[in-house]
Amino acid sequence: MKNLIVIPSRYGSTRLAGKPLCDIEGKPMIVRVWEQAKKAKNAEEVLVATDDQRIVDAIVAVGGKAVLTSPDHTNGTDRLCEVAAKFEAENYINVQGDEPFVDPIDIDKVISILDSNPNAAVSTLYFPITPQEAQNENFVKVVLAHDRRALYFSRSPIPFARDGATTDYYKHIGLYGYRKSVLKSYPALAASDLEKAEKLEQLRFLQNGFAIYAAQASSSAPAVDTPECLERARRFARGILEPTANLGNIKLILLDVDGVLATSTLIIDENGECCKAFDVRDGLGIEL
Repeated sequence: MKNLIVIPSRYGSTRLAGKPLCDIEGKPMIVRVWEQAKKAKNAEEVLVATDDQRIVDAIVAVGGKAVLTSPDHTNGTDRLCEVAAKFEAENYINVQGDEPFVDPIDIDKVISILDSNPNAAVSTLYFPITPQEAQNENFVKVVLAHDRRALYFSRSPIPFARDGATTDYYKHIGLYGYRKSVLKSYPALAASDLEKAEKLEQLRFLQNGFAIYAAQASSSAPAVDTPECLERARRFARGILEPTANLGNIKLILLDVDGVLATSTLIIDENGECCKAFDVRDGLGIEL
């Protein structure tokens, strides 16, 4: 196949026990991730790679495909490499198992980079954030060249705005696309000094000369890492959105006549009528 989506999923978690099977509005989290990944248009198959039979059973129960992998892997890329040795594909798309609301459009964007840019060894995503959000060390930041090639990733606010200069900040979204040749090389690459310092495995690729290119994500939905994140994801599933930026400086918000936050997607139906798509959470626009 050309593009295989792999969802690495580890049962054990130091901050949230049994995280993949935590319930989010009636569904295990890993099932929600799988359902979103299945909506991507440009991948032939979606596969969950896990170290626990309970996760396999949860995916098989909804008609999905899952495989058991070694419990000794220290990160998702190692687990992905094991899958790549068993399942042949040109590109492997790594969708994080703790992203229950990952946008299928964003998965297709990662695939599109590999399809259109022969210089890209790895593809990923970014999302604009405020200077205040850039101070959060839990947000990995990325600096980009003009052609959207990643120059560096860090937990620090990069670039450093000296003397009050203004600059743009981008949060890295941990959705990756890898060419098969990259995954073949990965096991032989020693953890780099930068990777050890920042605790970011993507720096291993940069320091070894692999070009990472990025596209802007459609959204930045909540991931699940802690019990607090889980509760936020449950509220999100119920349509309760929470502002992530400091809104104190906003004096006026202009909305169109119906006061909703539309996706601006236009659909032509079978009769040639032009319809506009709305999200189920649009009714919260005025409240937000």
